[in-house]
Amino acid sequence: IMQINEILLQYGQKHILEHMTGLKDSDIDILASQISNIDWEEMSNLINKYVKGKEHFQAPSNISPPKYFTYQPENDKGKKYYQKAIEEGKLLISQGKVAILTVAGGQGSRLGFEGPKGKYPITPIKNKTLFQYNAEKIRKLNQKYSVELQWFIMTSPSNDAETQAYFKENKYFNLSPKSVHFFTQGTMPAIGFDGKLLLGAPNSLALSPNGHGGTLLALKKSGILNLMKENGVEHISYFQIDNPLVSIACPLFIGLHKLENSEMSSRALIKTGPFEKLGNFCIVDGKLKIIEYSDMPNDLAEKKDEQGRLLFRAGSPAIHVFKVDFIQRLTKTGHLELPWHKAVKKVPFIDSEGELVKPSEPNAIKLETFIFDALPYAENPLILEAVREEEFSPVKNQDGVDSAVSCRRMMIEKDAKKLELAGISVPKKPDGSIDCVIEFSPLAILDND
Repeated sequence: IMQINEILLQYGQKHILEHMTGLKDSDIDILASQISNIDWEEMSNLINKYVKGKEHFQAPSNISPPKYFTYQPENDKGKKYYQKAIEEGKLLISQGKVAILTVAGGQGSRLGFEGPKGKYPITPIKNKTLFQYNAEKIRKLNQKYSVELQWFIMTSPSNDAETQAYFKENKYFNLSPKSVHFFTQGTMPAIGFDGKLLLGAPNSLALSPNGHGGTLLALKKSGILNLMKENGVEHISYFQIDNPLVSIACPLFIGLHKLENSEMSSRALIKTGPFEKLGNFCIVDGKLKIIEYSDMPNDLAEKKDEQGRLLFRAGSPAIHVFKVDFIQRLTKTGHLELPWHKAVKKVPFIDSEGELVKPSEPNAIKLETFIFDALPYAENPLILEAVREEEFSPVKNQDGVDSAVSCRRMMIEKDAKKLELAGISVPKKPDGSIDCVIEFSPLAILDND
């Protein structure tokens, strides 16, 4: 405890020390453990830079658009290469060299739902949850390729126990429990505008997940990377739990990743407009990077090419394939130097009287790392265009854009196409939209094949 006292005084966090004097020993131990797990030299630098300093993103002057593989090959040579990639991808999947990695650390609060977002019921008829829907996709892949794919699910400290209990209650949705692995991402404390760490409870700092960039370091620290190597996994198919349309193991994507000897590969959506809320794939100093939509200068965002298309039209839906060796290389020291991103938030906190305050205005800085910031470190990164209607409909809001409502509509439309491909006509409204409710289990058909 003496060491904790010195740390808090040295780094200007005397308020925590004063708060601890009124706690019982068990609560002091919990708080002391959190404090000792912080890299205080780094935290001090972050506070100076992102809270006390005027840290603003400066767009580089030499940004250019990247090349990418189009969804459809552009000529006969491309067709042959894509077919070769598909066969390569199928081979890797059938050999168990591809693992599925789902980022599922979020809560369903923005959806008006209590509990992990993965437990949110999303399918239009059966109300299968996001977790069940993905589990059925993996079961279908296992059947199709005569393999037992390993599924890695990154939770957060706040939803890990409930997520694991949910899988146990549902008998892992008929997957082998040995093939489903859970690990938790790291956390970062919220920082008040005065540079002081906030307390979220009498015995705890106000902690929140450290962003999806924390996935890479969490893989290392949890021992999951070693487990992957032991299981012969060479590549990781990464996606976020709130996007049920995603092809979780696309043979073309995985095959191109392998043939191009890419360490980190990405899907891209053609943006619907210059200010769509997707990160922009860009080349900066010869390196592939993503510049956040909020950081992209308006003149560049709106710039057109000679065909009248947006010059920076490739947006990121957070779908990637990683080489396991790449993540090992990035995390071998036990640290990962990704840039931090600052968000100004309303964070409930314990005040000096020990009372919980729920602010009506933003009162704190949250810092996160983003997984796409690993791109500049990757050898031979590639981008493959994805068709939005087939690959991307995130569930972030209750209604409106990127909502449960819009997602279910797109799930119905995707399943309607499967019926039409089989020669079955689907009822439609005069405007061409689907006039019925359809739901296919992934166990019946997966990704149109």
